[in-house]
Amino acid sequence: PGSEPPATRHASWMRASKQELGPEFVESLARGLLTLTAFGTGRAALPLTAVAEATGLARATARRALITLEHLGYLASDGRLFRPTPKVLDLGFAALSGLTLPEIAQPHLATLVEQVHDSASMAVLSGTDIQYVARVPTVRIMSVNITVGTRFPAYPTSMGRVLLADLPPAERTAHLSRTTLTPLTQHTVTSPERLTALLEQVGEYGYALVDEELEEGLRSIAVPVRDRDAHVVAAVNISTHAGRRSPTEDRNAFLPPLRAAAARIEADLRTAGRFLRVPPA
Repeated sequence: PGSEPPATRHASWMRASKQELGPEFVESLARGLLTLTAFGTGRAALPLTAVAEATGLARATARRALITLEHLGYLASDGRLFRPTPKVLDLGFAALSGLTLPEIAQPHLATLVEQVHDSASMAVLSGTDIQYVARVPTVRIMSVNITVGTRFPAYPTSMGRVLLADLPPAERTAHLSRTTLTPLTQHTVTSPERLTALLEQVGEYGYALVDEELEEGLRSIAVPVRDRDAHVVAAVNISTHAGRRSPTEDRNAFLPPLRAAAARIEADLRTAGRFLRVPPA
């Protein structure tokens, strides 16, 4: 739980990992990496005691890890305080510095698809459209083949409504005024007043469920992806056949894993965003 002290969480994670992987889990490697996580904003230089407290490691274990990391050049010490050296950046920063948001999202979408057995996607707002920037398909359920780069009008899509709901009211009104609200199916909402009310609900509830408005037989549910400043930078969704279950059943089945996937993407985005600007595509 988030209310636990970091050391308690680390110790619990270490035990759970050891139980799950058995002899495949290299505890000494985990302890060394855990030691590096003790350093961060406001903790650029730490004594042995602070490292042990932050990681939950015994003082002797933390000391061995610190001395090893110092010997390898990842830490420097003045005899009392330890601090990371620029060599720490060799541990993946160069490879990760070019990551885009879709590349961050892709493995999490793949995990989501394994859970729900339906297609998952990410899109960003592009003018009056959404543009797909990541996708993990399963069985094709639309008449068009969706790939990265595919565009759809924002107003009849779940991801579009999530993205529109985050716009400031004046910007959202201007957006809708530039949009031709064409009925794509008999279910498509084309009333500006009704659409505005729906977007208010999406902002309040934190998700959008769209039922056969883009294409007959297609239902989708989407949630936002927020950056470090809590701005919505993208949306992720699950799309499914509308005839399998009721909208309520789909919402109950899909919303928890969808939100969990979005949270994992946001966590990675926050970490990457501490050090560099992550492009949306």
